[in-house]
Amino acid sequence: MVASRAARERKAAAQAGPLAKLRIDLDEDEQFVYKISCTTCLAKGTLKWGTYRPGEDNGFMAAMDRWIFHLVEKHPDAEAPCLEFLPAAQQRLTEAREQRERASTTD
Repeated sequence: MVASRAARERKAAAQAGPLAKLRIDLDEDEQFVYKISCTTCLAKGTLKWGTYRPGEDNGFMAAMDRWIFHLVEKHPDAEAPCLEFLPAAQQRLTEAREQRERASTTD
């Protein structure tokens, strides 16, 4: 059984912890786009810091990885269930950087 959008949103919000405001939208291909914003940090002026990046992967793993790195950097004392996935997020980041390096050297 496929989880509803609301159920996915509740589960992801619980994993992200109390500093997160989470919303799931649909993109032009009807794919889920996860948007996590910080309830305390501002990015530009009055805009809240958020994980959404136009033109990039905004699926669950990508958004949650960005959120995990934000928590570690800006809120080191924060507690959130997603922080248990920090080593996996760091590994994915390392692999993505290595892949970009390989792609740039073959061009």
